Amino acid sequence: MEEFRQRIDKWLFFARVVKSRSLAAKLAQSGRVRLNGDKVSQASRQIGFGDVLTITLDRQIRILKVLLPGERRGPFEEARTLFEDLSPPPVPTSERQPAAIVPLREAGSGRPTKRERRQLDKWKIPKQ
Repeated sequence: MEEFRQRIDKWLFFARVVKSRSLAAKLAQSGRVRLNGDKVSQASRQIGFGDVLTITLDRQIRILKVLLPGERRGPFEEARTLFEDLSPPPVPTSERQPAAIVPLREAGSGRPTKRERRQLDKWKIPKQ
């Protein structure tokens, strides 16, 4: 197979990793894309056959091995032929830890209500 080189932002767009080419360029410039373990800082970085991309999207990490160059942004089935997905399987929802532990507060603690504030104001000694 002959060697190909393509801009990383174009390939991410053609492979349907992101919705637009400008978002692909921002993703590459943000440092959330690694090419063979090295951070990518420019959207114009060239990729080729066999390169491995590690992409951080929201709360997900995708590892993609480049198989073909993209020629257009086609349907999903066509885009899926451009890469081999090496990403680990997602953790089942039953085993996931909660994103944030909600703090519990005892009733009556915390900020006073408007009624309680007025009662406190009555107790205060007036300023002279």
